[in-house]
Amino acid sequence: MPLSGEAIRVMNLVDDVATTMRRMLVLVPALPPDERKRVSDYLKQSEPNADAVVAALANPK
Repeated sequence: MPLSGEAIRVMNLVDDVATTMRRMLVLVPALPPDERKRVSDYLKQSEPNADAVVAALANPK
């Protein structure tokens, strides 16, 4: 079954996010521990986060 254009666009967005995450992983070793913690906390508190998107995909309203 072929994908809709909308599904393809969403998958392209996933690719964009993955690219951003790879870039972040390259920068992490350069951060001191206190800054790593601060960025980690910031990422955990972001809304919506990846977990919310996965939940929405698995359980549409």
